Amino acid sequence: MPLINQEIANDRAWGLWRIEEQEAELADQIGSIDPIPESIKHPIKRLEFYSGRLLIQSLMNGLGYFYQGLIKDDHGKPYFINHAIELSLSHSYPYVTAILDKTKPVGIDLEQIKTKLIRIAPRILNKDELTDAGQDPVKLTLYWCAKESLVKVYGKKDLSFSENIRINPFFLKEKGTLAGRIIKNNQVSEYSLHYQLSTDYALVYTL
Repeated sequence: MPLINQEIANDRAWGLWRIEEQEAELADQIGSIDPIPESIKHPIKRLEFYSGRLLIQSLMNGLGYFYQGLIKDDHGKPYFINHAIELSLSHSYPYVTAILDKTKPVGIDLEQIKTKLIRIAPRILNKDELTDAGQDPVKLTLYWCAKESLVKVYGKKDLSFSENIRINPFFLKEKGTLAGRIIKNNQVSEYSLHYQLSTDYALVYTL
């Protein structure tokens, strides 16, 4: 399979896949463990589903576990069947990425860098974040990915991107660390996130 990167540690596994296969090839590899929902009709969404499950299976094997499928809670957060391992998954065709952790909730997000974020930035960033990002689509994408990653850690959908999730301003590099926090019900939870850039995408995941 076309893995761009895969990192396996004692408690954590992370991988990135570029989709190059046809659907039939992916479906044959996944077998009957994860039947694709009938609601997924679009060809690209089907490719993302299959490749995402295969990537997760590979990461599980790397940690020494047998993959038995996924279920989702009422908020859409995925969980492993019969394994207490935290998981986060993201896809933006032709890329799929996932991260697993044995000890704590994780979040990951991958987005292709697009100028449309300039238009919607005032709805998702606070004043300090907007000032720092300016009109730079790369920085805007990293802010978006970081906030999406923290939403996935939180696991529910009642967060405001601009009000409840804050990312500290940062100097843009090819890869680096971001500081973020979730502010909800007068409680503050702080997180460190790793980011990395390629020519056509930005990737962020929690540390």
